[in-house]
Amino acid sequence: MLRRSCRTLAAILLAGCYTFEPVKGPTPEVGTEIAFDINDAGRVALGGSMGPEIAQIEGRLVEKGSADYLVAVTTVHLLRGGEQVWSKEPVRIKSEFVSSVYEKKFSAVKSVALGAVGVGVVAALAGRSLLGGGTTDPAKQPGDTGHTTRRRP
Repeated sequence: MLRRSCRTLAAILLAGCYTFEPVKGPTPEVGTEIAFDINDAGRVALGGSMGPEIAQIEGRLVEKGSADYLVAVTTVHLLRGGEQVWSKEPVRIKSEFVSSVYEKKFSAVKSVALGAVGVGVVAALAGRSLLGGGTTDPAKQPGDTGHTTRRRP
């Protein structure tokens, strides 16, 4: 069981944590995971095909034209909370509908913090014998409680 926990922890550490950061400079390269904040004009224009309450669109940049983006959409975040999961459907988004562009980047700080928490959890479980390893010593087994008598006050 401890080995399985260690393997799970290793998988988490290898996967790491990612965060969306504002793009500085030119648009990210094709194939990059991106997110767009959609402005009011974009919500009106895209409302018929994607829903009227779009706050942000996430996906992989497939193509960057002079006036638009082609995105394989994976998630649509809504204004009032919640999200819609998409299956990489291609959607063309005009640049004028976008207020901010973000790029998905590896976050070393978050990954290290997650790893530290994972190590702490595994250590706590191992220290408390919650992973098995109990005793079968008959001397430490509870006695038979079938002969217990009760007194009433």
